[in-house]
Amino acid sequence: MNDMTYPSTTERVKSWLEGSVLHICFNNPAKHNALSVDMWEAVPLLLDRAEKDDGVRMVVFSGAGEKAFVSGADISQFEDQRAAKEAVKKYEQMAEAALEGIYEFGKPTVAAINGYCIGGGVNVAISCDIRIATPNSVFSIPASRLGLGYRVSAMRNLTHLVGPGNAKDIFFTGRRFDAAEAQRIGLINRIASPGDLEPLLKEYTDAITTGAPLTIKAGKRIIREVLKPDADLDVEMCRRLILDCFESEDYAEGRRAFMEKRKPTFKGK
Repeated sequence: MNDMTYPSTTERVKSWLEGSVLHICFNNPAKHNALSVDMWEAVPLLLDRAEKDDGVRMVVFSGAGEKAFVSGADISQFEDQRAAKEAVKKYEQMAEAALEGIYEFGKPTVAAINGYCIGGGVNVAISCDIRIATPNSVFSIPASRLGLGYRVSAMRNLTHLVGPGNAKDIFFTGRRFDAAEAQRIGLINRIASPGDLEPLLKEYTDAITTGAPLTIKAGKRIIREVLKPDADLDVEMCRRLILDCFESEDYAEGRRAFMEKRKPTFKGK
């Protein structure tokens, strides 16, 4: 662990490096990791640094304790942060910067969910590339019960994952549902018991961090691009990313390793 390399701006977000994996842990267990202002603010700063660091190949988001990933926004801050019109604007800009920062991050992101994943917790999770969860995890977007407006980016991510019918069901009712349903509708990828969540996470981190970084980065970017309408699709950018992979040292290393029947060592070059 190297806390000095990736220091967080708040004690309510813990961050550390484990090999080439940056861990970002929401650390507000007394409130089931409800997101406070300083927690939102910490995320983009960590991601900006990780984006530029070739030593970081992926980011894992988690929640401290055994009860929650993120249980939503810190309601105690609503009066100060959301009551006035200007405060609402500032709060939404801050949350949007964090969530778009996760969504736009060029390297793979995984949300490891154990327990409550409510409101803003769902938004964080669906901004990530991959979501794994324990069977006891509980999901909900209770905006309709709070009178909140919901940002376009969150609706986009939700609809892309679960389809418009399920998105409307989740959003209109604000109901809670379990991990089995979340997996069935496509909100999460895989389920593991609490004792097996870490081993499952390690499967992902091992596979991703030993894969070819340029290939993975290109795949992530192209998948995001093909979700756009055809008129907005940047085909030339996609072709450049593909060509960069074929012209890379890693492609040559992959071919050699295959011929020599050994595991490749990729450097992201």
